[in-house]
Amino acid sequence: MLFDPRPKVKREDLFDRERELEDLYKNIDKPIIVLTGIRRIGKTSLLLVFLNEIDIPSIILDLRGLKPNYGLRDLYRLLAKAFSKKLDKFRDILERIRAITIAGVEIEIKWKGREAISLSTLFDYLNYKRTIIAFDEAQKLRGSRSKMILEAIAHAYDYDENLTFIFTGSEVGLLYQFLGVDNPKSPLYGRYMHTISIERFKHDESIEFLKRGFNELGIKPPQKIIEEAVDLFNGIPGWLTFFGNSYAGGIRDVNKIKEYAIRIALNELENLVKERGSRRYAIVLKAIALGYNTWGKIKRYVEEVEGKIISNSILSNILNTLENLSIIKNYEFLDPIYKEASKRLKIRP
Repeated sequence: MLFDPRPKVKREDLFDRERELEDLYKNIDKPIIVLTGIRRIGKTSLLLVFLNEIDIPSIILDLRGLKPNYGLRDLYRLLAKAFSKKLDKFRDILERIRAITIAGVEIEIKWKGREAISLSTLFDYLNYKRTIIAFDEAQKLRGSRSKMILEAIAHAYDYDENLTFIFTGSEVGLLYQFLGVDNPKSPLYGRYMHTISIERFKHDESIEFLKRGFNELGIKPPQKIIEEAVDLFNGIPGWLTFFGNSYAGGIRDVNKIKEYAIRIALNELENLVKERGSRRYAIVLKAIALGYNTWGKIKRYVEEVEGKIISNSILSNILNTLENLSIIKNYEFLDPIYKEASKRLKIRP
């Protein structure tokens, strides 16, 4: 179903991503593939559909819940969970590894002590057969353990020709920071990475997506309603799906659905401001949402709100961070719902 809010796993439920799937198939022999795109654009759906179709064993690590100060225990727990889901595909390899115990349908990995296994060694074992290792929202791997992870991947890049790594990331700047694309000190610096950028639907594609999704449910909304939704959600599949489910669930007022979407986005932005520990993020977001679209205008707005002069470097850091998080680009919001939500951010003392 096109309007299933969960990530898609079958091609027939994945709308208009034939080009991206073909790109993946053509380049799956590359050591590293990077899938990028803003939130709710469908990266995970594309990845899952591809991995379910291709006749190559794979594991996928869902890193969305990984805490910023994660340790080896947290990382190996995710690895164990990923292998447990594909135990039938990897049992022959896992049984050879002394640091791994197979307990029924789950596995345990020894991550410290005499018989612990390093990531590099684990990758060497997996190299016994063609394998894909996918990291969903890979920017979450940033932190004190990132160099160890990158060194293991660099080792596999050089010596494990049967492995392909796929990285996805909605916070594109942070993803590239983690991979060290432009950092001479990064273990992966200079390594080729094939990048696939997932774009929003065009206007006509958005209309077709909604019509086809409603047709699956036996619903035929007025053309005017569909046009309003397309204009509002600007080709972002996740929001279009949210609209389709809300309308099918009985909410026939586009403005009411818009209001619910804004509340979701507002909660996400409030969590972002809280995580960053500075109300200035809220001020800057609100400034851009209100139409202050140059560095100087934003600076003057922030200073008016705070009643004091702020340093150029602090404002630049905030703007760079928001760009790295793929929330803004060139002083414009990448998601129209985030723009509306930012107007409602409360500036706390």
